[in-house]
Amino acid sequence: MDEPTPHATITDEERAKRLTALRELIELMRPSVQQDGGDLLLLSADVETGVVEVQLQGSCTSCAISSSTLEGGVTRILSARLDWVTEVRGGVDESADPIEAALLGRGAYVPKG
Repeated sequence: MDEPTPHATITDEERAKRLTALRELIELMRPSVQQDGGDLLLLSADVETGVVEVQLQGSCTSCAISSSTLEGGVTRILSARLDWVTEVRGGVDESADPIEAALLGRGAYVPKG
C-alpha cells in the first residue's frame, strides 16, 4: 500500500504562478531593506512544501536587529500574503566583511555583480 505524500503535487502552471508571486513580493520588500544599506536576496523556494530561503546582505550583516527583520518583517509578510508559504528560513551573508558592512550605513546599498 502506497503511503500518502505529505504535500499534493501542484501543476506546472501553479508552480510558476507561486514563484512569480514570491519574486514580486521579494522585489516589493527590497527597497525598504535597501534604504537602510542592506538587501534581501531570495536563495531558494520549494513552492510545493512552502519552504522559502532568503538572505540579508549589505549593512544587514552587521545589524543587531537582522533577526527581527527576518522574523517580524520578511517571514510575517511572506506568510500573510502567500498562503502556501509554510516556513521561511533566513540568515545574513556570512562572507561579508563586518567592518565594510557597518560602513554601508543607511541608504543606497547596491549589490555587487
